[in-house]
Amino acid sequence: MKKTSILFLALAAIFLFSAGYISRDYVSRDTEKLNKALNQPQKRSNSVEDQSPIKIGWVGPLTGDVAYLGQDSVKSAQLAVEEVNTAGGVNGRSLELIIEDGKCSLKDGALAVNKLINIDNVPVILGGQCSGELLAMAPIAEEKKVVLISGCSSAPTVTNAGDYTFRTYPSDAFRGVFTADYLANTIGKKKVALLADLGDWGQGNKNSFSGRFQKLNGQIVISEDFAQESRDFRTSIAKIKNSDAEAVLFYGYTEASLAFLKQAEELGLNVPLIGGDTWGDAEIHKNSFAEGIRYPDIVTNFSSAWKKKMEERGIPFSICTPKNYDNAKIVAEIMNRVGFDSEKIKNELYKVKDYPGVNGVITIDKNGDLASAEYDMLIVKNGKAEVENE
Repeated sequence: MKKTSILFLALAAIFLFSAGYISRDYVSRDTEKLNKALNQPQKRSNSVEDQSPIKIGWVGPLTGDVAYLGQDSVKSAQLAVEEVNTAGGVNGRSLELIIEDGKCSLKDGALAVNKLINIDNVPVILGGQCSGELLAMAPIAEEKKVVLISGCSSAPTVTNAGDYTFRTYPSDAFRGVFTADYLANTIGKKKVALLADLGDWGQGNKNSFSGRFQKLNGQIVISEDFAQESRDFRTSIAKIKNSDAEAVLFYGYTEASLAFLKQAEELGLNVPLIGGDTWGDAEIHKNSFAEGIRYPDIVTNFSSAWKKKMEERGIPFSICTPKNYDNAKIVAEIMNRVGFDSEKIKNELYKVKDYPGVNGVITIDKNGDLASAEYDMLIVKNGKAEVENE
């Protein structure tokens, strides 16, 4: 048994390395993780006759800058899976959610999807949650014909990620247009400074906004990109103060946003500050320097029953919890109809129309995207976000 286990581990590592999914140093660094995974029971049958639990995957950031997003989302997905199992499971079989930390990282997303596909033999993965994470997973899942369905990825480039990649969270193509219209038409700001994270999410927001804003005769007087781990924005803030920018648009994750907002207050930056959906994090709102910040958010009308369940479990209503819950339920319903074959599941996902989600109707379009979205502009007052009334 030991020789067989060692041989299997070696073959798995060679496969992942030769396929280009992990680098030489990555194979070395994650041998322990792969060894642990490889010692789990392998290749469970997905046939209807088998009564063992049916595994589905989940990938998202559980550590790092955006950990809150994944930690909240996975709890919501777990709640949905628990409810499915309590109601009798899927075709008489329980669901088992296999959770992987994608760390909002391309490398970790690729490692996670390989493990879930090649070791756990899942037909469906809920995730990734971050856009870059999902885009790293997509070509691997496409080749292996495994379904990905994200409840949080928003970069416009996800639209063309592949036939097996879906999302129920709206593309930033919608959000960028809304934000541009708000700045130019609602509050009459035609000159803005734009700071954006270098990743797929930040650049997707930047490009979507810029295209629309310029069509509205808006000017981007300063445009700068920054790495996700950046924490010093003083030079950029000084440039903005010395420019004729009438507002600032900042696309960054929580830790970078906290640093920017704190430094903006310290340096006396006194123009409207507008962010992306990441500014919906309560960790930002609770700070005095967040008073008056604005960000666009999906129009929500939470199901009272779902809201009560979430409150009872102490699960926060963060930006990605609703769709992660919905996605688990959608997948379970489809499996009840067509079984566990990933191609059949994929085909059924393209037919999803007017599904009653916990915070709105879900229709999936021909590209695997959420077909439409509506937004409100929210403003933070006294540590709480509320819909702004202009």
